[in-house]
Amino acid sequence: MSYNSFASVYDELTKNVDYKARAEYISEILKKYNIKDGLLLDLACGTGSLSIELSKLGFEVIGTDASYDMLSEAQNKAAESGENIMFLCQRMEETDLYGSVRAIVCALDSINHVTDYELVKKTFKNLINFLDTDGIIIFDANTVYKHQKVLGNNIFIYDEKNVFCAWRNTLLEDEKTVNINLDFFVKNGEDYLRLGESFKEKAYTDEELTFAVEDAGFKVLSRFSESTFDVPTDETERVTYIVGRSDYFG
Repeated sequence: MSYNSFASVYDELTKNVDYKARAEYISEILKKYNIKDGLLLDLACGTGSLSIELSKLGFEVIGTDASYDMLSEAQNKAAESGENIMFLCQRMEETDLYGSVRAIVCALDSINHVTDYELVKKTFKNLINFLDTDGIIIFDANTVYKHQKVLGNNIFIYDEKNVFCAWRNTLLEDEKTVNINLDFFVKNGEDYLRLGESFKEKAYTDEELTFAVEDAGFKVLSRFSESTFDVPTDETERVTYIVGRSDYFG
């Protein structure tokens, strides 16, 4: 899963994401735990849009992602913005930093891209080695409801200025995993270049994510419906989890 083709068009297809507002939401949560600056890890940072906005808010950001192509886009954007961000090519479950950070952010359902539950558990068990004792993790995850009722067996069309995308989903037999096939038609002069990408996303129940967190030595401090401070419902599509070390938060 390299996202080679996806990296080149990702930003154009996600123009609807308000990264500035998302960074401010994350910052508001961090302030509740007295985290206003310092080192912050943007885990699975993609093309770095959120990393840049968090850097603008005063955090020293480290961005990691498993895709060299995504990170290449991120590095170029950070340089253009004037933000000094360190980018590292690492898989989530293999995160390896030089020391600990005050906070870890994993946004835009990146955890759902880890389709092996054992690797989800390994990810959290590894992250505890790099989080300050009083630090927190903020991650979000698509719900089973979203995979079954919104994404599964549906086709989405994106017609942007320089790219046309046909996004085809297939809900697999476990009714939690969605197979995603993307066909891109990217403008190339007077013609269009066709590119393709395929990958899977898996939704985990709240019980599964809570167990993975607690098994690693963390505690779930709060759960919110995406980008709000509302309690999730049965029809919430993405849940934001606030996680802290159980040896500090009890």
